[in-house]
Amino acid sequence: MDLTEDQAQRYRYNILLPEVGEGGQKKILEARVFIVGVGGLGSPVGYYLAAAGVGTIGIIDDDIVELSNLQRQVAHSTKTLGTYKVDSAMAAFKALNPGVEVISIKERVSKDNIMYLIKDYDIVVDCSDNFPTRYLVNDACVILKVPLVSGAVLRFEGQVTTILPKDGHCYRCLFEEMPSLGVVPTSQEKGVLGAITGVVGSLQATEVLKLILEKGDVLKNTFLIYDALKANFRHAKVKRNPRCLACGENPVVTGLHRLN
Repeated sequence: MDLTEDQAQRYRYNILLPEVGEGGQKKILEARVFIVGVGGLGSPVGYYLAAAGVGTIGIIDDDIVELSNLQRQVAHSTKTLGTYKVDSAMAAFKALNPGVEVISIKERVSKDNIMYLIKDYDIVVDCSDNFPTRYLVNDACVILKVPLVSGAVLRFEGQVTTILPKDGHCYRCLFEEMPSLGVVPTSQEKGVLGAITGVVGSLQATEVLKLILEKGDVLKNTFLIYDALKANFRHAKVKRNPRCLACGENPVVTGLHRLN
């Protein structure tokens, strides 16, 4: 596949990078990435992946755009209030780059659909805002051996990690069991500075592009923690747990509808 004249101009600043070049840009154009949630994190992730030219971007969300979303969920606008987030986000991403295919799904991920949703994608990006979804996506990616870039935000902090199934840690290696309801505060309860989602979402998008290009060091076995108030980044090392319920030697995670 040769780049068209329009593509060569649009992605010129990618191609100028020796680590990308025309060959790397072609990899980006052929990549398929699935984004779980198009809110605070999914908005910048989707924008930057569309801008980079990721060929197929799948998005799933069953929420409606509300006024309180607009402080951080930059794929949406006052004009799209009351519409489905996937419709609003798809329009935004396509307006930025009509050359990308955006597949929108107005559903919530569940044990019944997650395996089918992600099976044809190269990379999954978890931009959800709740633990049940986070664990479900982790477990499905481990089973299908699909790389996963996970992000989370709260107040003035954010974290990012990249999970390469069977070649490093998974989410359960650090947090074995899902916390009980109410134990860990959420952004709905404690708030989040809108710009934090931009930082973390941009980091997630960067991890995705590094995975596609097979360049640089991704956050395998590492949680990158950003503290905006202290203006610093910390790396917390994570070891793969051989007794992990999802990726260990004898996994016991159940409840997912496995593919035949």
